[in-house]
Amino acid sequence: MSSDTATMSSNPGLKSEHPDAAARLGLLRAELAGRGLDGFVVPITDEHMSEYVGSYAQRMAWLTGFQGSAGSTVVLADEAAVFTDGRYTIQVRQQVPGELYDYIGVPASSPAEWLVKHAKPGMKIGYDAWLHSIDWVKATAKALAAKGAELVATEGNPIDAVWKSQPAPSPAEARVHNDEFAGKSVAAKRQEIADWLKENDCDATIVTALDSVAWLFNLRGSDVSHTPVALAYAIVHTDATAELFIAPGKMTDAVRQHLGNSVRIRARDDFEAGLAELKGKTVAADPERAVAAIFEALEAAGATIARHRDPIVFAKAIKNQAEIAGHKAAQARDGAALSKFLRWMEVEAPKGTQTELSAVDRLLAFREETGVLLDTSFDTISGAGPNGALCHYRVDEESNRRIEPGMLYLVDSGGQYADGTTDVTRTIPVGEPSAEMRRRFTQVLKGHIAIATARFPEGITGAQLDGFARQYLWADGVDFAHGTGHGVGSFLAVHEGPQSIAPPGSKPGTGEPLKAGMILSNEPGYYKENGFGIRIENLVLVVPIDVAGAEAQVLGFETLTYAPIERDLIDAALLSDSELAWLNDYHAQTLTILGPQLEGADKAWLEAKCAPL
Repeated sequence: MSSDTATMSSNPGLKSEHPDAAARLGLLRAELAGRGLDGFVVPITDEHMSEYVGSYAQRMAWLTGFQGSAGSTVVLADEAAVFTDGRYTIQVRQQVPGELYDYIGVPASSPAEWLVKHAKPGMKIGYDAWLHSIDWVKATAKALAAKGAELVATEGNPIDAVWKSQPAPSPAEARVHNDEFAGKSVAAKRQEIADWLKENDCDATIVTALDSVAWLFNLRGSDVSHTPVALAYAIVHTDATAELFIAPGKMTDAVRQHLGNSVRIRARDDFEAGLAELKGKTVAADPERAVAAIFEALEAAGATIARHRDPIVFAKAIKNQAEIAGHKAAQARDGAALSKFLRWMEVEAPKGTQTELSAVDRLLAFREETGVLLDTSFDTISGAGPNGALCHYRVDEESNRRIEPGMLYLVDSGGQYADGTTDVTRTIPVGEPSAEMRRRFTQVLKGHIAIATARFPEGITGAQLDGFARQYLWADGVDFAHGTGHGVGSFLAVHEGPQSIAPPGSKPGTGEPLKAGMILSNEPGYYKENGFGIRIENLVLVVPIDVAGAEAQVLGFETLTYAPIERDLIDAALLSDSELAWLNDYHAQTLTILGPQLEGADKAWLEAKCAPL
């Protein structure tokens, strides 16, 4: 939407409560009653256990109005609850009607725990076996059985039966991801997985995660917004042959030629038949990524299931030299586009004529001017004033706020390019910032620098580093309710495992040792409810560090993202000499990398922003 047609809302919050929520909840309850069910569990995921899902799989959003990317809902005949983590505490209350749903925080509680408290003896609680992990099914079934209730797999999804306008899965064609960007051929990748299978005494492995399928076959697609994947499954065998289960309409001659004779193409609907053919085989399956229905199909086929993490997850996380070079090129290109936007905002925002949506449009236009942008890597978080305090805020026409003097403006955005995926956050003042804003921004910056300059031996996990980013906020008795860093793919998912930097046990990957070649975000923040939000985010690469006298291999981070960090929000008196030196060096490198891409007023602005502090 262009800036001159952006809608301005008097509502300072998010999109209003779902106007059809009561009717849709009634439709679902009627459908459940007709099936003899007393309840149903609705997660935000698809049959590939994806974080971001295609429009056809947005069942929780259709039912409740919740627009976040993590959560679940439980519906009983006379009550219902929606479950979200700390990122969505405010958002869920503004999007989901409180008279219809109880708001439950996780991990303090969970759908299973809530069901155990609310289910009565004899109740039958439905679930879709294609949307839940096998461990969740077993644990929840056991807990309900202790209450005399039963967990029942449904035939098809009850929401699909009442969602009359449900979109069909995307018909978009798959496309080849060239070896110059992938850095490794499909044959070489299949051989790696075959070798892993032999080492683990397995005959085959099931590949269900969409980004794993994309990485293994050097394919990309357009079936999920912002994540360039195609809906598909795969089975890989010890002889390095594979079967790719994908809708026939997605295949092109170029893709078939690219895959070669060692990859058998089968219809996606044949996947269950493919599982049945594994009778007598030892099959590796990932309990976190392969849904319960897959485990049940393998058991029914007479296969022996070996529980292993999808071997592609770790292989994909360690970027090769071509992927690293591509990332750096993408970051440099993206940083120049972001810098143009930041200058534009500095000029236009104080006039009070711009909105969160017009800013999103302008930033997208700057990225599109590169001529090689393929998509954004997620919905841009464009938060002015109090909206910036919602760390996963997504602006729409109803929530759209005018950007005015006295506010902080937070923009978290990224691009998908053939050579890399970007994710960067900057916070800027509109007019003169308050002393509190400067103090909090500087504390966040100090935490960001602490991560950027961390040195640690091999074997250290992200959980062990997470406190580095929070220590200066903790000293003032404040914190932020999200992880400090997540893995990032190479022209793939902007959130990629297994690594992360977050409090122990707060999310998957916190116990994963960091390895050279991994890319993560470095994004501490601070959020004052109804006030403002602050986040500073760069992507970093884990690299080996030479340390004189070290008794073990030392690792550290190389910063990949370059764009100015707002100097007008920094209280230099709070920075140590070493922190100030890091900042000045970072800005010197920013000018070196981005300067040649800019000219005129944009370049002059960059030079001023990158001058030593």
